Amino acid sequence: MDYSSYRALDIERKGKVLVISFNRAGKANAIDGPIHLELARVFSDIAMDRETEAVLLTGKGGTFSVGGDAEWLSAMTSEQVDVLFVEARKIVMDMLEVPQPIVAAVQGMATGLAATLVVFCDVVFIAEDAQIGDPHVAYALVAGDGGAAVWPLLIGLSRAKELLMTGDIISGKEAARIGLVNHALPDDQVQARALEFANRLANGHSAAIRGTKTAINKILRFTTNLVFDTALALERTCFQSKEFEEAARAIAARRAAGGKQWE
Repeated sequence: MDYSSYRALDIERKGKVLVISFNRAGKANAIDGPIHLELARVFSDIAMDRETEAVLLTGKGGTFSVGGDAEWLSAMTSEQVDVLFVEARKIVMDMLEVPQPIVAAVQGMATGLAATLVVFCDVVFIAEDAQIGDPHVAYALVAGDGGAAVWPLLIGLSRAKELLMTGDIISGKEAARIGLVNHALPDDQVQARALEFANRLANGHSAAIRGTKTAINKILRFTTNLVFDTALALERTCFQSKEFEEAARAIAARRAAGGKQWE
């Protein structure tokens, strides 16, 4: 499989492992239009890639991604929002269809859509001092891009409701403690350990590993089919609200001024 057409995502092959990196470090790897479009393409390409036996998803510049770029989101036309939600659905559903195991290496921040991408991965290595959470509510948005489907499976209904309805951000260490991710490590060990594990899977018995993932993911597919379209539809209505416009502008301004994206 040739990934030379990808420009917004950095894609590198390391043996049988395909490494996909967010590479917008000057913007904390915020997901903008070009990145979102390529995310909507890449997982279906991987599913057909006979050279790749495992995937490593990560971010460059010491952070995974802060999720959707607030400036980009706040400037969208109605037609662009329609495209956004078509792409959003494709990203998540395509991730569920990737037969190869996907490992995440998370440093810095993983929030919003980035957090959803992390928790849809099969095994997650995170820095103990990293920050992860789904603060859609800070944008006055429903947590509709997949979080409502997968968080309850990982950490239970009550804890998922608490974190998704408040938008609270938690540390990597806490995320591992509650079962949201697999392993919390010192920051300087995350990349090496994640790649080591991805190589272990890539060099294992492919049919057995893929079949095991497929069987377990039946649970995740069932829940996603049950929840996802409703969550997306509810989130879509929020894009028409003044609260969303005001929140997105405020967050974009705070980031432009060098402040925190999430308070």
